[in-house]
Amino acid sequence: MKLKSLICGVLLMAAFPALAQTDEEKGYAIQAEANRRDNGYIDSMHDAVMTLKNAQGEVSTREFVVKTLEVADDGDKEMGIFHSPADVKGTAVLTFSHGTKPDDQWIYLPSLKRVKRVATVNKSGPFVGSEFAFEDISSWELDKYRYRYLRDEEIDGNDCFVVENYPVYEYSGYTKQIEWLDKKMYQPRKIEFYDRKGALLKTLTFSDYNQYLDRYWRAGKLQMDNVQNGKSTELLRKNYRFKNNFSDRDFTENALKNVR
Repeated sequence: MKLKSLICGVLLMAAFPALAQTDEEKGYAIQAEANRRDNGYIDSMHDAVMTLKNAQGEVSTREFVVKTLEVADDGDKEMGIFHSPADVKGTAVLTFSHGTKPDDQWIYLPSLKRVKRVATVNKSGPFVGSEFAFEDISSWELDKYRYRYLRDEEIDGNDCFVVENYPVYEYSGYTKQIEWLDKKMYQPRKIEFYDRKGALLKTLTFSDYNQYLDRYWRAGKLQMDNVQNGKSTELLRKNYRFKNNFSDRDFTENALKNVR
């Protein structure tokens, strides 16, 4: 009877985050539900345009394609392939996301015609000159963080849970993130990133959501603003395609070398 009661309690906590006893339990339950709702898409592919703006207002763009493969009992595999401008054309980045274990990342540099592994200690560095860090482009995994529920709050007319996320993986450039998670979609509306000194570093906002396969929500626009250096990066995502029959063979170092 005690075991049955315990199991029922855990199931209720997962299904109804508000029933969690502590702020930590409630934060975890909210994020566990977000994770559950996004499972099962198998693979996806989309086009992306990244617009970089410096503190003086000068603008440059990057165009690329992103392929993603869902991995059971581990993080996703993702490959980004750049098509323009000329100085990054042919560059490709391969990421194997994990839980508490450090992510694996490789980058193919066409000018050198070789694949380089991205060192774990460099994950906080900028991704192709943008305000996104290498760790920002890894897929979100439930076990990468500890959580604490803060409050409910409305943002741009959307009711949200506000949750603190504390990285538990090594070499993160952040001490914490504060996330506004939409109560209907269980997708982020806004994330604040705090640097190693605990100061606000960047703010990421999500908008233009679309639903695919009658279940999976994806933001069409991501805006990353660095409040410390005045730079920003806009990321537009479009033409999502699912059920591409990707396999592990499409996400290897050899595949990285042969991207077109």
